[in-house]
Amino acid sequence: MMHFKNLSLRYKIPLRVAVLAIGTAVVLTSTLVYRGIEDLRANLIDNADRMGRVIANTLTEPMLHDDVWRSFEIINTPFRSPETGKTGQEAGHILILNVSNTIYASTQPERFPILKDPASIDPRYDELLKALPDFQSSGTAVVEPRKSDDLFLLIPIQSDGLRIGTLVMSYPKSPFIERSYGLIRDAALITLLVLAVLLPLGVYWGHRMAEPLLHLSGAMRNMAPQLPDLDNLRIEESSDEIGQLGKAFKRMLAELREKEQLQQQVIASDRLAAIGRLAAGIAHEINNPLGGMLNAISTFKRHGAQDAFTLKTMSILERGLIQIKETVAALLVEAKARSRPFDRDDIEDIRTLIQADVQSKRVNFSCECDIGDAQPVPSTLARQVIINLLLNALHATQPHGHVHLRIHREDGNLVIEVSNDGSYIPPEKVAFLFEPFTSLKETGSGTGLGLWVIYQIVQQLGGLIAVQSDEHETRFTVQLPLQENTGA
Repeated sequence: MMHFKNLSLRYKIPLRVAVLAIGTAVVLTSTLVYRGIEDLRANLIDNADRMGRVIANTLTEPMLHDDVWRSFEIINTPFRSPETGKTGQEAGHILILNVSNTIYASTQPERFPILKDPASIDPRYDELLKALPDFQSSGTAVVEPRKSDDLFLLIPIQSDGLRIGTLVMSYPKSPFIERSYGLIRDAALITLLVLAVLLPLGVYWGHRMAEPLLHLSGAMRNMAPQLPDLDNLRIEESSDEIGQLGKAFKRMLAELREKEQLQQQVIASDRLAAIGRLAAGIAHEINNPLGGMLNAISTFKRHGAQDAFTLKTMSILERGLIQIKETVAALLVEAKARSRPFDRDDIEDIRTLIQADVQSKRVNFSCECDIGDAQPVPSTLARQVIINLLLNALHATQPHGHVHLRIHREDGNLVIEVSNDGSYIPPEKVAFLFEPFTSLKETGSGTGLGLWVIYQIVQQLGGLIAVQSDEHETRFTVQLPLQENTGA
């Protein structure tokens, strides 16, 4: 059986509301029943005491004259009164005890004969007779014998201050019980009506309160494989504790995502740096024998055999070695920072240089330039970065597609954005996009060193490069810090 503390708030809140309502109803019902019984008892005793005193005063003269019949008529008067039955406070029976505590008269003479000891007829009277000496001659005593369904009023019958007898009035407790049952029924009905209203409200409140917590706990459970998307989270944001918890979770998630991105950038930077060191080492090792082979071929062509077959073979070898040299040179990217500043004329040159590719691909090219005078960034390197990015974008864009170039200043950086609506770059390829020999083009088309060269230039200039790609757009963003003293 599931422990209560392990239940969801969707069930805890309605259950607690139900328990609270039932507990409140029980307490109120008990209080009302107790109060009602006490009021009824006090009212009964008060009315009975007033009536008993009237009867006791009336009985004085008949008892002094030993008029038993007159005394019998007097004590039977309340039973003949129609008003007595309406109040529900009719006496069970009435006895008159003489000074010796034997029966003088009774409303039930068959049950309580004259001059009989009442204790011998009804054991309850034994307890009543024991209480007679305890109450004052002028007072009224209320006695409730143990295990009795009646309560008794003992009223002295006096003449000139002397007790000449005792009036005993018996009242059943059944009206109290009926009144209690009536109060309990009314309270139960009211409790059911209250529960009929509160339980749906409790279910609604439980759902409203538990829903943001369930979304929050679900988001926490889903953090293990990967961080959830903030836009898809249904987290409550309000000024109460749950809303503050949701805001804190979103802040934590944003910080974790930023940390994860920084970690990925560090890993990618370390990997690319290691690849760069490896490539540079390999390139230097290749350059030495490669230069010797090219010198040997050049010497052979000048001084060796001149037959056509040999010259053709040497030319093939030379072109192959030159291609290897160019590939190795591409791996050895060294940014020469000293260059004239980048200005709007460079942008016009770039537009002219790529115009042929734009026309051949039938692509819609647009350019947005928000820079004024010359910017302190090496123009040669900036041009190389922009041209390579534009050529890649043109190659990825289908005919009648769009390629957009935007250049502007932001926070001390020259920001270059190249976007296109061409091919989508899958996330698994983005992580390795700037490694050498990684190409998004068809096999055999391109060397796969263009983005590697761009990355090396950006890194050596102290900048940043990022790529965002989805089904609608691919955007490369380069930030190059503005450098002072960038001269020719």
